[in-house]
Amino acid sequence: MLSSIVDVIPEIRIALGQTFYMLITTLAVAILVGTPLGTVLYLIRPGASHEKRVLYLFLDGIVNIIRSFPFLILLVAIIPFTRLVVGTAIGTTAVIVPLSICVIPEFARLIEKTLLEVNQGIVEAAESMGANYFQIIWHVLFSEARAGIVNTITIITVSLISYTSVAGLVGGGGIGDFAIRYGYYRYQVDIMFFTVFIIIIIVQIVQMIGNKLVRTLDKR
Repeated sequence: MLSSIVDVIPEIRIALGQTFYMLITTLAVAILVGTPLGTVLYLIRPGASHEKRVLYLFLDGIVNIIRSFPFLILLVAIIPFTRLVVGTAIGTTAVIVPLSICVIPEFARLIEKTLLEVNQGIVEAAESMGANYFQIIWHVLFSEARAGIVNTITIITVSLISYTSVAGLVGGGGIGDFAIRYGYYRYQVDIMFFTVFIIIIIVQIVQMIGNKLVRTLDKR
């Protein structure tokens, strides 16, 4: 058992590299696009001081539609778009496109929910003191919701680890795909369990770091 695991260590390293590449890139895209989108949804929601009902219904509908697609179906459905964006539908980089499309709406929805938990009295106090639009968003909303935002990033990161397991269908690789190839196709259960153990360790580390940051940033 040990010898068979040692033999595939180089392949595991490559698979881990592919997983971290997909994770870091997709997470960066989700934060850069999902945070503004979630903030806009919060600001223009029905009943808000900057309410824009039609725009909210449009954006809310798009978010809900994309979130309703299982990732596997989305991965296959947008192959032409993926090829248009990165020039190919096969490979680790190609998987980042459907991963991003899948995760951005989820991240935006969680950001909206996090901002809704901010004490509205603090926002109203900032407005009464003459704070401008940017100051309210950056210094009030994001500052008060920072623990929730970190928790959102943690949740999305853990979800992404499971999503990357499907990457093998389009040649994306990754540690999840490695476990499937050796455990399912080659019936090498020992290698599969070792790989699953690595995935569990990664998830636990991500969750522990996220929980620690949340406790540090939470002012309640």
